[in-house]
Amino acid sequence: MARMSNALAHETGLTESGLTQFEADMLEFEASGHLAPEGKDAAILQRFGLSVPRYYQEINVLIDRPEALAHAPLLVKRLRRQ
Repeated sequence: MARMSNALAHETGLTESGLTQFEADMLEFEASGHLAPEGKDAAILQRFGLSVPRYYQEINVLIDRPEALAHAPLLVKRLRRQ
């Protein structure tokens, strides 16, 4: 896949790796170790507006994408092993 211009990425809401900002935020949340004082489940609902099962469904689909691997290779490989 050819790299898209910064203007096109901005218009579509995609990061340079081809993920949406929402998807990139999900990966960053997983990488952070979820140090939220209210607990991971509450943080998922508050930050992403998703139920816990739906969040994990989304993460499982996301880590199968090459864009996710390009964005956070160590994290994605770790999550795939789990």
